[in-house]
Parts: sequence; structure tokens; C-alpha cells
Amino acid sequence: MTAIQAESLPVILEGQDLIAQAKTGSGKTAAFGLGLLANLNPRWFAVQGLVLCPTRELADQVAQEIRRLARGIDNIKVITLCGGTPMGPQVGSLEHGAHIVVGTPGRLQDHLFRQTLDLSNVKTLVLDEADRMIDMGFIEEIARHRARLPEKPPDPAVLCHLSGQHPQGQCAVPAPSGRSKSRSVAQRRTHRTMVLQG
Repeated sequence: MTAIQAESLPVILEGQDLIAQAKTGSGKTAAFGLGLLANLNPRWFAVQGLVLCPTRELADQVAQEIRRLARGIDNIKVITLCGGTPMGPQVGSLEHGAHIVVGTPGRLQDHLFRQTLDLSNVKTLVLDEADRMIDMGFIEEIARHRARLPEKPPDPAVLCHLSGQHPQGQCAVPAPSGRSKSRSVAQRRTHRTMVLQG
């Protein structure tokens, strides 16, 4: 187990918000992947985990790692929703049910607009390389995705993973319109948010 995994997994398993920054290859994906899998009900085919990534390549890598981690659990379905591929097969996969969706903000917005993706049962939201997504101009899409998450307690845990391009803790997660103003993950919860740097 890597240092970032040892520090972050207990926080993730408790359902707390987390901001983590570590170098590539440090095991962040495995940490949040294990946390996503631990919070799933495998018998319930509803989207319970959502991972947003800035690029299709990163989304593919993350989905592949989560599938690898899920091999020991029967019938876990992970779907990748990214641009550059036809919508039809993605819609078909969603119709058959999925536990975890990994995708890019733009394609997820397309599915939300077409009402082919239901986020009302999400327990955990992961913003992988959140700082890069915000730099790329996806802050409004992230806010719209958050607006589709359950409002009743407990709120879905938000796990922010930074690419390392910004100082520790600089992860602004926009609040959905109609709720309070944009605020950082650390300010969103009444219980503690862990900020880890590896």
C-alpha cells in the first residue's frame, strides 16, 4: 500500500470528503477505486459512483483500473462515457444498468440532456484531476453534474484528486445553481474534510 492509499482509504471508507494531491503512479486511482467499490450495493443496478476526468484517455485508464479492482466482486458494471465514440452503444449500456460511470464532463452533460443518465442514486463523486478540468473550462458542467446528485442526507462524498499543477487544497467544487454560492469542498461539509499531499 502506498502512502497516499494508507492516508486516504480510511477517510474515503468513512464517507468523508477528501482533497488529495500526489504524483502520477502514487496509487490515487486505486485508493478512490477501492472506496467506490466498498460503497456499492452490487445487487442494485443503479449508478452509485461517478468519476469525472478531464480527458478520454484518463477516463479509459481509470475505468480499466476500477474494473481490475472489481474482479473479485461478482457482477460489477463500470461504464465509460466519453466523446469521440457513438452515443448509441453508451445508451444501450446505460439501459442495462451500471454501478459506476467514468466519463468526461461534456459527454456526461450530453447524456444528462438526453435523460439517458440518472445520477439520483450516486453515493460518491470523484473529480479526478479536478484542477485540470477547471482550467479546461468545465466548471459549469461540474456544477450541472452536482445538481443532479441526491440532495437528501447523507450527501454524496466528494473526492477531489489534483494533478499537481496547483497548490495543495485548491479544488473549487462549484455548488449547483439554486443552492448556495460556489465554495470549496472543505467548506461544503460540516464534518471534516481531509487534505492530503503525497
